[in-house]
Amino acid sequence: MAGDGSVKLIDEKTGKRTDGRKFNELRPTKIEVGVLNNADGSALIYMGNNKILAAVYGPRELHPKHLALPDRALVQCYYRMSTFSVAERKSPAPSRREREISKVISDALNSVILTKDFPRTTIDIYIQVLQADGGTRCASLTAACTALADAGIPMRGIISGVATGLVNDTVVLDLHDIEDQKGSGDIPIGYSATLDEISLLQLDGVFTIKQFEEAVKLAIEGAKQIYEIQKKALREKYALIRAEFAGESEEEEAEEEDTIEIVSQSLAESEASVDETAIDEVESEELEEKKTEEFSEVEEVSEVEEVSEVEEQDLVSDIAKELNDELDDEKELEEDITSLETGEPEKNNEAITDDSSESVENETEHKEIDDLEE
Repeated sequence: MAGDGSVKLIDEKTGKRTDGRKFNELRPTKIEVGVLNNADGSALIYMGNNKILAAVYGPRELHPKHLALPDRALVQCYYRMSTFSVAERKSPAPSRREREISKVISDALNSVILTKDFPRTTIDIYIQVLQADGGTRCASLTAACTALADAGIPMRGIISGVATGLVNDTVVLDLHDIEDQKGSGDIPIGYSATLDEISLLQLDGVFTIKQFEEAVKLAIEGAKQIYEIQKKALREKYALIRAEFAGESEEEEAEEEDTIEIVSQSLAESEASVDETAIDEVESEELEEKKTEEFSEVEEVSEVEEVSEVEEQDLVSDIAKELNDELDDEKELEEDITSLETGEPEKNNEAITDDSSESVENETEHKEIDDLEE
């Protein structure tokens, strides 16, 4: 919002502004990427006393579906200022200015996003101004485009936003709150350094052609500086991711090496155990062979012993038989002696005579049979 330019905001002697900057200097600017875990992409920008958060969701399904575009994605931007973002409490209801800035940022981003790659979807961009200090639309555009890059949404280029203005008839870069309110005019510009293309240009106030050209040229130089800050923020984030990935890969490699070492040790131990078992098997086989040989020797010895025992038994039985025979002879001799002493030999003589008579009779019978046969 331009003022009448009556307030002195630039020191005539030093040429410096109220915050100590020269006419072509940016406010201290810092961008953080990936600050929200639940968003597909996010960025937080500190531009002077401005603190603005941007979050990107999508491409995703659009509801209600009748709003979907058949040939491209629908880019929806929601710019909101927190009730505590300004000195006097702001109404939480969306104002006409907020709706207008939402539309302007959405149109600027539509010019670089490759929306035809995502038909019938929506890309939602939420911008929340946490603290305002002038130039919030340009800072919001910068944060939103950085968040889109963080979300991985394909774009033709990255837009960097900055405003120039007319303060005490001097064209200055990056207006802060007092310069925005009391200056003669301001020109917010969204510029893509990679495309060398202006995506957003607005003007509030009265500029001569020379002042306008000077303001646009100064804004482009400032946008190029902001673009370097955007690139640095994105590189830092992905360098951190790469470092984490490299650390994880190194840990995985270390784990793999440990696993390989453990496996090799286990294989070596298993081989050693196999060798030991083989040696034990050979030794056990040798022991079994020795035992078998010893057992066979023992069996042979036992067989020899059995044979010797049998022979001894036979010898003992023969000796016993001879002794029994001798005893029987001795008994018979004793009986004969006793019979002679008691007169029993007569019976023996009678028996002998009977035997002789029987033999004579037998002989006579044989002779008769012979005679008859003749």
